Parts: sequence; C-alpha cells; structure tokens
Amino acid sequence: MQVSVFHTPELVPEGRPACAVAIDVLRATSTIATALANGAAAVHVFADLKTLDAAANHYPQDQVLRGGERDGKQVEGFDFGNSPFFCTRERVADRHIFMSTTNGTRTLQRISHAPVVLTAALINVAYVAEFIRAQAFETVWLVGSGWQGSFSLEDTACAGALVEQLGGAANDEAVAAAALFDSWQDDLVELFEKASHGQRLLKLGLLDDIVYCATANSVRSLPCQREPGVLVQGLTG
Repeated sequence: MQVSVFHTPELVPEGRPACAVAIDVLRATSTIATALANGAAAVHVFADLKTLDAAANHYPQDQVLRGGERDGKQVEGFDFGNSPFFCTRERVADRHIFMSTTNGTRTLQRISHAPVVLTAALINVAYVAEFIRAQAFETVWLVGSGWQGSFSLEDTACAGALVEQLGGAANDEAVAAAALFDSWQDDLVELFEKASHGQRLLKLGLLDDIVYCATANSVRSLPCQREPGVLVQGLTG
C-alpha cells in the first residue's frame, strides 16, 4: 500500500488513486462523522450555498437540515453552522444533511473522481484505517483541507495518525505527518489550540468543539461517498 499525503486540495496531482480520504478535522469531517453515526440518512456536500439550496429544495423539507459555515460562523438562515454538537440523534436521525463549509467541501469535490472516497477526522480515524487495511488498496491519498489554500496542523496530524496505522508512506508529506502526530498524540488539544483555525474557533468561544474534535476514536463512523457529493454511513451493526 502506498499512502500519500497532500496538505490542501490545491496540491492534489492529476491521477486517480484507488482510495482518497478527505480530512477537515476543524470541523467538517468531524461533523459529517458525527451526523452519520447518529443516524443521518446522508450528508450532501456543496462548495456553493446557492447550489446547496437548489438541491435541498428537491427533498421533502421535513427531511432536510441545512448546514452553512463561512470563516467559522454559521451562515444566516441555515439550521446550523459546522459544529458536531448540533448533530444529535434527535435532530439528525433519518434526515438529509446539506452542508457547505469554508474548506472541507472543496476537498471532497477535488477527490470525488476516485473509485472509493472516504472522510476522516480524529474522532473516527481508527475505523477509517481499519476499512482501508481490510480493502488493501494499492494507492491511498490523504488530502487535508487546510485553510483557504494553506497548510493546517490539525489536518496533518490526522493524516499522520492514518499513516501510522497504515504504513506505506509514499511521499515526504506522509513521513512528516506521521512525525507530527507521533510528537503530539498525547497533547492534541494543545496542538489544535496552537493551530491558526483553532485560534479562530477560540475567538468564537468554541473550545468545546476543539476538545471534541481532538478526541481520537470517540465516534463509530465510516463516511463513504455513495455518489459525488453524497456521503453515507459505511459501517453496519
């Protein structure tokens, strides 16, 4: 297995891996994993808010929840922003979640052509690694969302956790990601607080979100792309 890490979607090369994994720990992929673990029917992701609204309007509105976030804040008129704490079973079970976030949804669009597309966050990283090992994919791309085109500590740490569990580091970024995770695995909240997006969330009073997103393997979830832009739970039982 050859595992490559790309820090942002803009750095993803041409080509088609056997499996691609989108990572946006703060907070899109943490929210997606939580929603699906709590029984959401599907999470539909969009880069553009108008496209999101148009797609959501094709569903019965009692089955729809709209999540919109820009720069860490909830978009006016949407049901929630990008916090996993919104996604309780009472709210999301059997509902279709339509989401657009600052960074994570762009990453999913960039890798949507891969035969198998997953999302990972620290809260579900072991379940993602277990699935990838079982499938024995020849090539795996781990793609961080970063922040508006720039490297992010939290996404790289999550990629590093996957590299440590999968082995097969195929580029320097994968080696560096594993080293970052190894150095900080016992102090992930502190690392996330140092991260630039962590700083933004702290200024918004969202420390609880950071702590939640830094808690490894707390959510049993395997978000899998059913069709481009649509994620469903890949775990059963």
